[in-house]
Amino acid sequence: MAKITILGSGGFGMSLAIMLYKLKHEVKVWSAFEDELENIRRDGEHRAKLPGVKIPEEIELTSDISCISGSDIVLLGIPSPYVRDVAKKAAPYITDKMIVVNTSKGLEEGSLKLISDVISEEIPYCPVVILSGPSHAEEVALGVPTTVVAASANMEAASYVQEIMSSGVFRIYINEDVVGCQLGGALKNIIALCAGICDGLNYGDNTKAALMTRGLSEIARLGAAMGANATTFAGLTGIGDLIVTCTSMHSRNRRAGILIGQGVNPQEAVKIVGTVEGYNCCEIAVGLAKKYNVSMPITEQLDKVLFHGGNVKEALSSLMSRPKKAETEPVL
Repeated sequence: MAKITILGSGGFGMSLAIMLYKLKHEVKVWSAFEDELENIRRDGEHRAKLPGVKIPEEIELTSDISCISGSDIVLLGIPSPYVRDVAKKAAPYITDKMIVVNTSKGLEEGSLKLISDVISEEIPYCPVVILSGPSHAEEVALGVPTTVVAASANMEAASYVQEIMSSGVFRIYINEDVVGCQLGGALKNIIALCAGICDGLNYGDNTKAALMTRGLSEIARLGAAMGANATTFAGLTGIGDLIVTCTSMHSRNRRAGILIGQGVNPQEAVKIVGTVEGYNCCEIAVGLAKKYNVSMPITEQLDKVLFHGGNVKEALSSLMSRPKKAETEPVL
């Protein structure tokens, strides 16, 4: 049995808490929002994120971040824009005997840094493992068979997470390509926003298939420039996560995209849906593309739509009329 503290009481954090409790681990969940925790205690479920899913009373819910003390694993289940702040608050209670696991799928605004680097800057004395892959919280909470990746520069830490968190319905592979696994998880949200826009415009399967395929090509180009292993993007944190996020109504990125395609202002669409990681990530990805001199036309067109008043149909027309080229041109 391991002692696991989950920072964040959102859908994915709570779904993992339920799963880990069923594996007989000692589980605590911290949140800065005491009112949310009180609602969960009262209702016995997280009605906003996981309606109908019972949350065992034995899972400790607290707004006292010192609950981290004595943990074996500290798992960050919060949106990427807040990771640095929470890591900074958690750092005094984390020792070099612990493993930090991150589940957010994004990049840091301004610095353009990977989330693993953000965590390592705030908590430099313990290993960081990235847990990523096609894993909707709604399905993990219900015990739907799910497969993900534990990525880390420290393979011993990744293997420990694999051993502790794997179950008959939650299979974990390990991977040392921290860059590729994080880029795949973050940038697929951009493509999922675009997929939703296509759905909102009532375009067909042909359009979405082309978008997903060429979107993956963009992700792989940037990944190669940043030192990732190209084969990672053919795996769970690449094409696997891309498929599930572009095609499922569980995906907030896709749902926000549908609204935008139907004519809703992008900022209003995000407000309606809630956390939309692809919205925050798009500008960051454009910055990385410029930094590494990588062509990312889909991302650039979405950036125009989200932040510069661009028209969605004009964006598609611009993509379709780009100079003709071979499909198998070199990644770089």
